[in-house]
Amino acid sequence: MGALSNLRVLDLTQVLAGPYCTMLLADMGADVVKIERPGGDMIRSNPPFVDDPEAEAYGGYFQSVNRGKKSIELNLGDDEDRADFLSLVEEVDIVVENYRAGTMEKYDLGYETLTEYNEDLIYSSIRGFGDPRTGATDRQGQPSFDLIAQALGGVMETTGQPDGPPTKTGPGVGDLFTATLNCIGILAAVNHREQTGEGQYVDTAMYDSMLSFTERAVYQQSYTGEAPTRRGNSHPTLFPYNAFETDDGYAVIAAFNNNHWAQLCEIMDREDLAEEYPTTPKRLRNRDSLREVIADWALEQTNDELVGQLEGRVPAAPVQTTKEIFEDEHVRIRDMLVPVEQPGADRDVEVAGNPIKMSETMPQPRGRAPLLDEHREEILGEKEAETAADD
Repeated sequence: MGALSNLRVLDLTQVLAGPYCTMLLADMGADVVKIERPGGDMIRSNPPFVDDPEAEAYGGYFQSVNRGKKSIELNLGDDEDRADFLSLVEEVDIVVENYRAGTMEKYDLGYETLTEYNEDLIYSSIRGFGDPRTGATDRQGQPSFDLIAQALGGVMETTGQPDGPPTKTGPGVGDLFTATLNCIGILAAVNHREQTGEGQYVDTAMYDSMLSFTERAVYQQSYTGEAPTRRGNSHPTLFPYNAFETDDGYAVIAAFNNNHWAQLCEIMDREDLAEEYPTTPKRLRNRDSLREVIADWALEQTNDELVGQLEGRVPAAPVQTTKEIFEDEHVRIRDMLVPVEQPGADRDVEVAGNPIKMSETMPQPRGRAPLLDEHREEILGEKEAETAADD
């Protein structure tokens, strides 16, 4: 049994932020029923595929964030499907959706309506700009994606090389960080309900989440009055804390405290630098010349040589490719690559495991992502059987 095996979730989300949130809940044991619009989640057909897009039920994007869920296809504009949806609402703990503000209200299925069917319901939304219930703004109702959230929230302005353009992060942090915060909000609401019997509305906005994500830029602006911008791989208040080119790749070194700095200088056979620049302020004032010294030393090493010398004494690591991650024994031991079935392909695929580890109720993916409408009979058949029994 998972830690959340007592919870049932109706998941009306699609694309990335919402599905990632409900995937976390599913990995921790919740019974997550994905309510899909006619035709299914728009990312079902997104690549990559193992071999044949025509034969395979969905691509890697959908598989990665919808594993372990059940699927029902419902048209909320259809009276019969709407009635089926409301019958499920009566017996669930949580509803999650990531439509634009006002969309559920168009179907008369907003929070207030659903609480008429389930008064202690926890209703959670993920939107680009939040919901009017928790603070109305003129941005609500506008569409948003990860790129929009990163642009508005300061992530792009503070990411990239100093002489380069604003740059989005590789992973979709506008979606993933928002989803994680939303999951935390849901679990807090569950705890509140356990204590009081009250459900509530949980609202997490992508723009808000990116402001939280860029907390360093916020306090820098407040303290200094200057807008932080791109610094490449360096840090404004720590040094050395950077990536360095080696003979065969790149490695990072984080030797910003005095002890680690002294250790680094000893390994480089430059104890004179430790004596001349023993404190953070001195190192920051001379960071350009010191970085050049470290960069010259790093170029003489391979990644393995550099990390081998520093590991255990100074925080350092190679900048790994995904191929190298797949070969890392640590990743395998930690169950961070999980095999799942790929319907229509002749082999399993691997998706990222759950980083939350628990001693008694270990979260884990519970099988592949669902086929579209795969669980209709199982879920609605339960309701029909219950209705017949009541009659």
